[in-house]
Amino acid sequence: MDVISFRTDGLGDQSHLLVHEGRAILVDPQRDIDRFLRAAEERDLELRFVLETHLHNDYLSGAEQAALRTGAELVLPAAAAAAYRHRPAYHLEDIEAGDGLTIRPIHTPGHTPEHTSYLVVVDGAPVAVFSGGSLLVTSAGRPDLLGPERARSLARLQHDSLRRLAALPREVGLFPTHGEGSFCTTTGVGRHTSTIGDELDGNPLIGIGEADAFADRLLAAPLPIPAFYRHMGPANTLGVPPMPPVTAPELSPGDLPADVQVIDIRPRAAQAAGMLPGSLGIELDTDFGSWAGWLVPYRAPIALVAEPGQDTAEAITQLARIGVDTVRGIIRDPGDCATQRFDLVDLPGFLTRLARPATQLLDVRMPSEREEVRVDGAIERFLPDLVTEGLPAELDKDRPVLVACATGRRATVAAGVLAREGYQPVALTGAGIAEVAAALTTSGTP
Repeated sequence: MDVISFRTDGLGDQSHLLVHEGRAILVDPQRDIDRFLRAAEERDLELRFVLETHLHNDYLSGAEQAALRTGAELVLPAAAAAAYRHRPAYHLEDIEAGDGLTIRPIHTPGHTPEHTSYLVVVDGAPVAVFSGGSLLVTSAGRPDLLGPERARSLARLQHDSLRRLAALPREVGLFPTHGEGSFCTTTGVGRHTSTIGDELDGNPLIGIGEADAFADRLLAAPLPIPAFYRHMGPANTLGVPPMPPVTAPELSPGDLPADVQVIDIRPRAAQAAGMLPGSLGIELDTDFGSWAGWLVPYRAPIALVAEPGQDTAEAITQLARIGVDTVRGIIRDPGDCATQRFDLVDLPGFLTRLARPATQLLDVRMPSEREEVRVDGAIERFLPDLVTEGLPAELDKDRPVLVACATGRRATVAAGVLAREGYQPVALTGAGIAEVAAALTTSGTP
């Protein structure tokens, strides 16, 4: 038996392909299923089952389409009651996969009510467990994604689910779906798979004996929930259409309809030099789709601004993973129309500007990051809140606004938001608030 894991860094998730005696089982596939099916075909594997651990909150599932394309049997937690044909998985009712391979569903509610993990048994011996959003590497899946009203009940259920999985033999391999970088996990440590033994030794949540104490720990510092999450569960319940084409026609700035949201995916230096008025700059990276889904009205018509030769298929794929199939076109040359600008500076340049009189500093990190380090006098507003709540009233349009985050990624996006509203943003790149605070402490600046 072998397990091939497919990492999707931008969403912080893994899908898994279990291989045994020429057969394969696909677990928690994302919507772009070609990469999974190609891996099975290259190894001459028969895809026997497609398993879903839960109705995902962070991406659209490719499970139904993978089963339809290959003839594999689709298995979902019985309590999911999805609106398309599938085999319901009931707690401890074994699913025989042939050649000594058994899949044993284990009801592990907490991340979602229906959540089910799958224990892999080979010739009577348990060897691996696909834990979805239940037991994670030194962590656990969030219990608050379905709303604060249910969060404590789900957190208590998660406590019992972790203990249920922790009772498996130490040598059993642990293959979760969520990991570092996912907003579905409470923490992250950089590893994506583990063993039950390693979790018993190193996961601090397993040792919490009381369910209420466990819930207190998980809910003590709630993380923000990306705006597009609320659309994922309903879509995965009702059924997800196949992936759209990852191409779009080329447009000129003059061809843009009035209702299109323009997203500039070029490198941040190109954005700073000039973007189309009213556009949002999100440099293409592995998390592009997540930020676009968070900052742009869901399923709004989109036009991408890209450099000549830039990989727009990757951008369209990331959007499609969260159900945004609305890319209407691609602009390769914004030309003289690119008049929306901001300044992009490194740490020394940022500190020089910060030392000038009447400076405005905007910190766009999330609240939990601010608890670790702050700069006195900074105006604080998390990047998505600049869109949903508006810009802070204390910002003065007549003075430059210095913007920082942790690395420069979010500061650059925020600079574009400020620029389209007529402000004079200066974004820190290649460094963040921690470096700013350290430099100010060294210089003696309060």
